[in-house]
Amino acid sequence: MLQEEEHSSETAEDPSKKKEEAINNQREVKELFNRLNLRNCDQLSTSDVLKIDGCSCQPQGPKVEGEIAQTFLNLLFMTNYRARYIPIKEENNELCQKKDEYRQNQNRDLFATFFDKKNIGDEGVKEQPRIHPMDVQMAVFHCADPFLRQSLLTKLSMCQYALPLLVPNPFTTEIEFPLWAFRQVWKSWKSTDASGTVTTHNEPMYGVETPMVSVFRLGPVSTSKSQLLNSLINERHSTFFHRNCPGSSRTRLLMDGVVEIAWYCPSGKDTDHFPECVAICNLHGDGETCRMQQTVSSEMASVNVAFLPSSKTGTSMSIVKELLSSPTPLICLLTEDDSPLEEVGKGKFKMGLRDRNQSDIVQELKKAINESLSLRKFSLENLKQQGVKVDENDGDCTKGKGVALQIKDLLEGNSAVKETFLPCQGKQWHDWCQKNKDLFRLHGNLEKQKSQIKKDMGEIRSRQQKAGCSELMKLFLDAVDSLPSLSRRYFFKWTSILMDSCTSDELVKLHHQYDEKWTKVLDLKKKHDKSEQLKKEQAELENISDQLNAATFGLEHILREMGQIYEADMSVKSGGWNQTTLPAMAAELMISGHPLELMDGDAAHVPLIWIRAVLDEVIKKVGNKRIFVLSILGIQSTGKSTMLNAMFGLEFAVSARRCTRGAFMQLVSVTGEIKAQFDYILVVDTEGLRALELAGKATIHHDNELATFVMGLGNMTLINIFGENPAEMQDILQIAVQAFLRMKKVRLSPSCVFVHQNVGDITAREKNLEGKRRLQDKLDEMTKLAAKEEDCDAKCFSDVITFDIQKDVKYFAQLWEGSPPMAPPNPCYSENVQDLKKTILSKASESKGMKLSEFKTSISDLWNALLNENFVFSFKNTLEIAVYRKLETEFVNWTWSLRKAMLHIENKLHNRIENDILNTIEERFILAEMRTTYEEVKKKMAQYFDEHTDKEMLVQWRGRFESKICDVHSDLVKETQKKLNDLIQQKKTRKKVDERKAEYENTLFKKSKDLALSLKQLEKSEEALKKEFNEMWEGWLRELTSDVPRVKDCNILEDVMSILSEGHEESVLNDRFEQADYKVITCRGDYSRYLMPIEPACQEAKQANNNPNLLTKVRNTCTTVIETLTGLFKPKETLDFTYQHQESVKYLTQNIHRQAEEIIAKYSDLTLGYNKYYIQEIADSVRHSVSEYEQKMMQKGFAFKKMFTVDLLLFVCDVTRKQFSELHKQFQKANDALTYLGEQRDQYYMVFKGFCQGAQSCAVLGNFICSKLELSIRQAVYDQTAIDLASEMQSNFPALNGNRLNLERHILLSLAEEENFNKFMNYIHNPKEHFKSFITEQVKKYMAAAKSPKLLSIIQGNLKQKTKCASVAAQTATEEVKKNRGNVNMWLSHFSDELKDELKFVERSCVDASEITDFDFLQEVICKGLDEILQQLGKRFSQLSLLPAEQFWRRPDEILIEHFCKCCWVQCPFCKAICTNTLEDHDGNHSVPFHRTSGLNGWHFRGTTNLCVDFCTTAVASNGVFYPSHESEESIPYKEYKRAGRKYDSWSITPDNSELPYWKWFMCRFKDDLEKYYKKKFQGRGEIPKEWSKCTKEQAKESLDMGT
Repeated sequence: MLQEEEHSSETAEDPSKKKEEAINNQREVKELFNRLNLRNCDQLSTSDVLKIDGCSCQPQGPKVEGEIAQTFLNLLFMTNYRARYIPIKEENNELCQKKDEYRQNQNRDLFATFFDKKNIGDEGVKEQPRIHPMDVQMAVFHCADPFLRQSLLTKLSMCQYALPLLVPNPFTTEIEFPLWAFRQVWKSWKSTDASGTVTTHNEPMYGVETPMVSVFRLGPVSTSKSQLLNSLINERHSTFFHRNCPGSSRTRLLMDGVVEIAWYCPSGKDTDHFPECVAICNLHGDGETCRMQQTVSSEMASVNVAFLPSSKTGTSMSIVKELLSSPTPLICLLTEDDSPLEEVGKGKFKMGLRDRNQSDIVQELKKAINESLSLRKFSLENLKQQGVKVDENDGDCTKGKGVALQIKDLLEGNSAVKETFLPCQGKQWHDWCQKNKDLFRLHGNLEKQKSQIKKDMGEIRSRQQKAGCSELMKLFLDAVDSLPSLSRRYFFKWTSILMDSCTSDELVKLHHQYDEKWTKVLDLKKKHDKSEQLKKEQAELENISDQLNAATFGLEHILREMGQIYEADMSVKSGGWNQTTLPAMAAELMISGHPLELMDGDAAHVPLIWIRAVLDEVIKKVGNKRIFVLSILGIQSTGKSTMLNAMFGLEFAVSARRCTRGAFMQLVSVTGEIKAQFDYILVVDTEGLRALELAGKATIHHDNELATFVMGLGNMTLINIFGENPAEMQDILQIAVQAFLRMKKVRLSPSCVFVHQNVGDITAREKNLEGKRRLQDKLDEMTKLAAKEEDCDAKCFSDVITFDIQKDVKYFAQLWEGSPPMAPPNPCYSENVQDLKKTILSKASESKGMKLSEFKTSISDLWNALLNENFVFSFKNTLEIAVYRKLETEFVNWTWSLRKAMLHIENKLHNRIENDILNTIEERFILAEMRTTYEEVKKKMAQYFDEHTDKEMLVQWRGRFESKICDVHSDLVKETQKKLNDLIQQKKTRKKVDERKAEYENTLFKKSKDLALSLKQLEKSEEALKKEFNEMWEGWLRELTSDVPRVKDCNILEDVMSILSEGHEESVLNDRFEQADYKVITCRGDYSRYLMPIEPACQEAKQANNNPNLLTKVRNTCTTVIETLTGLFKPKETLDFTYQHQESVKYLTQNIHRQAEEIIAKYSDLTLGYNKYYIQEIADSVRHSVSEYEQKMMQKGFAFKKMFTVDLLLFVCDVTRKQFSELHKQFQKANDALTYLGEQRDQYYMVFKGFCQGAQSCAVLGNFICSKLELSIRQAVYDQTAIDLASEMQSNFPALNGNRLNLERHILLSLAEEENFNKFMNYIHNPKEHFKSFITEQVKKYMAAAKSPKLLSIIQGNLKQKTKCASVAAQTATEEVKKNRGNVNMWLSHFSDELKDELKFVERSCVDASEITDFDFLQEVICKGLDEILQQLGKRFSQLSLLPAEQFWRRPDEILIEHFCKCCWVQCPFCKAICTNTLEDHDGNHSVPFHRTSGLNGWHFRGTTNLCVDFCTTAVASNGVFYPSHESEESIPYKEYKRAGRKYDSWSITPDNSELPYWKWFMCRFKDDLEKYYKKKFQGRGEIPKEWSKCTKEQAKESLDMGT
């Protein structure tokens, strides 16, 4: 086909030829679609276009035809009007080939070649026609789904291109009217009426009634119709495509019969072509052949413009006659006539075009149109002619529209829409937000005030929940729930479209009023006018701002209401369907590409519960995908949303011409190579800083808050600077730099790119360099200013963030190419957007981004920190904490691997020492034994740090943990070496005793044998033999040990009472011992019962009445250093026993306890045993410490009562008695020959019995060896079982399977179950001891109740393994003796060597066993005996409860205590919460997930006996103060608690209002006990809030899960 202006006239053709042409046309159309890689209709969706891949940001054009359509869409969605012409940059050698051909034909006649129509070498080759640019556009349009068509027309309209109005379907030939596609086309203009009044319009074009000019041609014309029309609209822009546009060709397939529409929008100036908005419809092709399109457009027109050729046909003349007879004005343009404009009748004009100046033609045509514009108006919604298919008649579209219209009907005529239909937001939601912020601004009775605020917040939520769903919300939610998927998409769009149209007129009016009022306010301010007039104008401005907010109503408000309904339901736990359905609905919208409100712009608050729920649903639907978060920051109305929409083809709220309020987020899917790094880009758009709507309300704090929030969320932040106004630059830069400083201080490291928009000459390199230099200077200047405010030492911007001024600053051309409203977007702007997009994706490819779950957590962390006044002080990186907790758990496992391996090595070496194989233990030997395990642990550590998904976060702790694991390994080696060398030393010390034992055993063996042989022939009964043996046995023992001193039994309690009675009355001792108060002396809350005032202090005080200086001195001596809360403790003038005294005495008792333990440890040597002197030394140490401390107390006017010293001595000696009793038992067993030999009676009776029964010496020896082995095997199994039991509990027992924090959780659960107040106080004041006792208790319970088949199987396996070792050793010894023809002593030596690592067996020779020669029989006897041992011990080890704890060389609980209790035990100076760090000497501050109320520690208010109930986290978030010590005159604000001294400075207490209900329950449950314990009351400012009593024990226990 030829282009429209060059078509030949239609000639009558037979039907068969028309059919053939139609078939050919269909074939050509299909070929076109194939060439464009558009093979199926309706295959393209918006999501396909918005997906980002490696090619979407490439500047080069398509290389093949199949890429043209995608490139067109990419450019169009970036509002680049050059999308119409996309040249193919094929990398071929066509030109080179032609050059070669010409060189080969150099002898050819050049003149003939120059005018030859055929190129050399082209003979017989048919060149494929180039694809027409408009065919690309229309092919994409035909293949787009309804929603993509809507986006297409919206983008074409933004590019100031004409839009397809009537479109022939190339496959069905139906005429289609895409009304749906026009629904989001908006235009702005200013019209001028007859009086000269200018009115601003901002309206959706589907419903606007405007004059319409219909333009068509009748037959072929030589003049370009479309080019002439462009001059009517915009002389500099090709609104309608014409023959002279780039890429135009003679062939096109899809444009004939298409009617395009464009609107001329006036600017309200004298230069306007028309005084009002005018629609211009342009029919492509011949009006004669496209009769229906021509008729439809002419009937709707206000003015018809017909282009007529010189040759007239009958058809064209009949059409002209109809137009002339119609009342609609007609302008005929005669292409072959040169006459000027002439009115030939009323409303009928003609004008020649030939040989005339184009400018004159345009001016006359504008004049004719202006004179002809009738009162008749045109509207797209009224264009529904018979024979034209309207896309909105689709069933799904109709369903969605029907429900949306019901919503619109509800809204119309209601002046209080939000109050009526959105009851959960507005005042109630704003009040809740304010209450939530008040939680971080507490004063006075903090916990009571906090409880009241939370109660108020709960009541607001209850009211919201009762309000429930309004009629509008029910209608909306029912539609979302019931409509099919496609209908639901239409419904969302219709709702948004109709609501925008409802509010547009009102918003335009209010914006106009706001602008006028704002101008007046500025004028008054410039005049420095501070009169009442200024206040009045400002008040009116505020009023208009409120009206603007009330008039703004969109889909985002409905979604916000959904969020509030959900949050209210969750807060009151109604259990309704909202709890799952609403977040799922919002998640579906977000996944489909709809923006979701992140921060409520009206309340300036983040609805965390709702956002978390929606993101959880997104994760359920698409998985926990990895995202790259891109945020933007800039001054209001600087084109932030426009830039994001252009960059990613998004739909951030610029519809209805509303500025963005708050923050919105939208997902953009990525594909191709980029998907390897992350699955989505999550774009966060924000409201502008210094928003006019917030003028007078918001402060710089709001802007800083917003900036910090969006920068903290983003992996990258775009800092948008508009123009070159220094004041605006300074504002945005100062806010941005301060936010980046905050990020640095909390270890967040986002990147940034500065976008400098609306720069005049962006091509001048020198100017850009100068601009960058100025920006760098300004950034450094702002950094210094912000550093002062944030208390940081940064000197320049590069100290704050990694920043390259050459790469990270982008200059953007101005958005419009000309003056709006008819100006198209500047293509340079689009190219700048493309370049920025490339930079973003390049930086994103180097970032790991974050997971959706991590993003969800980051939102909570940032917002909770921002609610506090001090962001850095308040920020708690939950993700970082969670990762660190997991690392701690892994560290526990790594250290356990080392400890377990060392325990096995220790057992092996212990056996060697007992078997006299080793005389010393060298460190290198233990290191060699540990090497394999240590290397495996280091490998696991490296793998964890290198391959973990959070390796970038873990790297900050890697060095510390690698160093710590090295220290643990080194400590284990040294401890084991020392322990084993001590064992060797003890063995050497008792060498004589052991030698004498061996001598006794040989003698007893011989005597037993001799006695048996002497009685062998008497045939006595079993009972008689046993009686005979027992009588002889006692005599043998007396004979053998007559010259050996006995280790006597001792009564340590008697020694204790005897020593203590030397300084105290016996009756007092007995009385205090029977009362047993001494047992809790180290953890008392009140020690006043032990103290008494002394007279000298009172006398000195009396003297002080007449001596002020002395009075001051006395007051000073009556106080002690103490950490306190606000107003805590009594005035210094009183001589009452203060809290510091209490703590000081408690510390004294605990310190004396530790000293006693050290003395006990000093004498815990099996070579020394027990001596009464040890008790005396400990008692003297206690008396000395008490006396020394009492001297200091007397200076303060106090002294201890006698019963204090008595109770303290009884306590220490009670602990000492238990440990020395155990020590003495072990010493007696190891050093008392008579005790040792007494335990061997059964073994020698078996020897005696064997010989009596005529057994061979070989059998007797075998049985004797088995009796020795039974003891060794039993002990070896005990030792191995201790390790296995500890390992099993560490792996599978809930309390011990994890880090220290997990163990503490189970301790608290146990305490809650028991409800034992004394145990609670022991845990609070002596946590380490309580942990130890808890582990011991749990091991005992586990052993008593454990029925673990796995553990019992392991124990039985250990037993079998040890007996098998003995059996193999016997076999090996037999083989060696037979091989070397040795004797029984050789056999015993080999047997002992084989068992050196597994069992204790020291017998290397046997007296009087020379007759033993049958070693096979000896082996058989031993193996048989081992089978019996296996059966007997198997029964013993069948239940853990049958294993006595004293049999373990190292008990399982001791192993676990050593493993778990080597950690940090520092307690919070306020509430005594224990630092939960697994490392003992960890870096950084101490911390704990949840603090307690300081009243648990006895803290009270100064000047009263009122205990304090404040949680630490509440206190440090409040405006209160406290005194660092009891003597301090200066108070310290809680928020600056680190200034109070080292004890405070080493702690990190986050003011996040976090609290465990567990401690609220404890306070209420043990209120009376605490008051009695501390001798104070929970009253006044320390009154326990009533709300706390509602917390049940079950809720308290459940709350413990929050802290792990």
